[in-house]
Amino acid sequence: MIKLNFYKQKLMSAKRFLYFGLAILLFSGTQKPQTDQLPKGDPDNGGLATPDGFETLVVADSTGLARHIAVNGNGDIYVKLRYFGKGQGGGTVALRDTNGDGKADIIKNFGNYQDHSSLANGITIRNGYLYYSSTLVVYRSKLIAGQLLPDSTTEVILKDDHEHGTHWHITKPMAFDNQGNMYVPFGAPSDACQDVVNSPGGKPGTVGMMPCPDLEKHGGIWKFSADKPNQTQADGSLFATGLRSIVGMRWNNADQNLYAVVHGRDNLRRLFPEIYSSWQSAVLPAEEFVKVSQGTNLGWPYYYFDQMKGKKILNPEYGGDGKKEGEGAKYQNPIIGFPGHWAPNDVLFYTGNQFPERYKNGAFIAFHGSTNRAPYPQGGYFVCFVPWVNGEFSEKWEVFADGFAGMNPIINVSDAKARPMGLAEGPDGSLYISDSRKGKIWRVMFKGNKQSFGAPQLAAMEKHKLLGNIRTPDVIKDNLDKDTKVAGEKIYNTYCAPCHQRNGQGDGSRFPPLVNSEWITEEKRDLIRVVANGLEGPIEVLGKPYNDLMPKHDFISPEEMAQLLTYVRQQFGNMPDRVSVDEVNRVLKK
Repeated sequence: MIKLNFYKQKLMSAKRFLYFGLAILLFSGTQKPQTDQLPKGDPDNGGLATPDGFETLVVADSTGLARHIAVNGNGDIYVKLRYFGKGQGGGTVALRDTNGDGKADIIKNFGNYQDHSSLANGITIRNGYLYYSSTLVVYRSKLIAGQLLPDSTTEVILKDDHEHGTHWHITKPMAFDNQGNMYVPFGAPSDACQDVVNSPGGKPGTVGMMPCPDLEKHGGIWKFSADKPNQTQADGSLFATGLRSIVGMRWNNADQNLYAVVHGRDNLRRLFPEIYSSWQSAVLPAEEFVKVSQGTNLGWPYYYFDQMKGKKILNPEYGGDGKKEGEGAKYQNPIIGFPGHWAPNDVLFYTGNQFPERYKNGAFIAFHGSTNRAPYPQGGYFVCFVPWVNGEFSEKWEVFADGFAGMNPIINVSDAKARPMGLAEGPDGSLYISDSRKGKIWRVMFKGNKQSFGAPQLAAMEKHKLLGNIRTPDVIKDNLDKDTKVAGEKIYNTYCAPCHQRNGQGDGSRFPPLVNSEWITEEKRDLIRVVANGLEGPIEVLGKPYNDLMPKHDFISPEEMAQLLTYVRQQFGNMPDRVSVDEVNRVLKK
């Protein structure tokens, strides 16, 4: 009997040991496949610098002028293009990897819609539907199980029914909460609600309207039903105001709040040269990462956030001098104020388990990169990370992925090989990043040791903050005009390069190129009128459509205008003749 009990105990011990061993195998089996089953990163890490332990591969190299991106639960990728069917075969791209190597081997365009507005942006997957937008319309189409392309039936969820004319910031990204609500921004049409009619003539500087009438229907976020078709702004309710321009925003499930990245204003130096230096205009005002609640007011157009002072500053259109705080303290400050003009175009809250634990619930922000920092190098062109600490976002940020531009410093936006635009999380926790220049898609994966990931890896990326595209430029050393002697070139770099770039190539998006443009090489009188009177509305340059606002430059003296246009025609149009002061005066007097 004693011997029998002894053998029973031995048997039970063996079984427990076996079960324990199986448990270890099963447990480790749930941990390892996340890395073992991931595809290999590219030998050059997709051309990017990321923290040690991460690998990157290029999923697709050129999908078109890509904007935002979404990834379905089966790994299918959907990319919103800038244009609707203008030479790209459809306004949206669907991608599928069929053999598990991480590279898309099926790429299909779809979607030719009635709204052919430019600057299409948002795309999101929600409750089995693909939501996507243009500048004026939010659409949705039903996703079909096993099928790459969605149902061809297109449903209009929201239509912007305003008469806009040329409006700078009317793109329609969208975010969804868990209660069936959709949030959509209606961007503001100006830097600071300028009163063009009553502003001083013949010199820089504008006055701002008080109260600003644009805030009635713009400069804020409106809340709508996520499922009701054919809504207009009147069907929604104002959720937050004082927000000039939003391209990226997202609902955060960790605290059930909406967050946005907000573009600051432009043209401080051009409009107020007696107040702002070129350096101040290059680094101010801040691009803001903000928490948005019902009733939030960020203070636009009356105030902007100065990240160096850590305060709201009164805009010069309302009597500000770059120092006055006025009543700025009553408006909400951002979580982080990033340097000016970096163009934060998307934000993503990481909820996956593939990355080390410190990334959980943190925010990735894609900086599309500046266009208007002349005469200083352009800034941005990278993806940062903001940790989530003790139930809120840290005020400190980290460089997560850099090297998109392929060069440093970045003098002209057209020099950049890629510009990070959209962010998405895959079902396995991989991070996807889209590029707006050619439509390259990256997939970032973690293959390292989660337990040992920490300070050394982060310190290596911290060094990227010293690079020209991220660090604050030196007032003298980084001024690209410090050795410029040609008068017309100096004028061009001050007033024109912020949009058209120092090399005259434009930004490939909002601002057209000047090089060999028919607007430069043809009739002198038309060119003089455009510079003096400004230009608004749709135009075509070298066969490509543009629809933005070129402000008047009637504050430039006839002598300076002649120097400027002579430089522009000779430099960008190979035109040997000069534009004379008499020619300028004859046009201005008409």
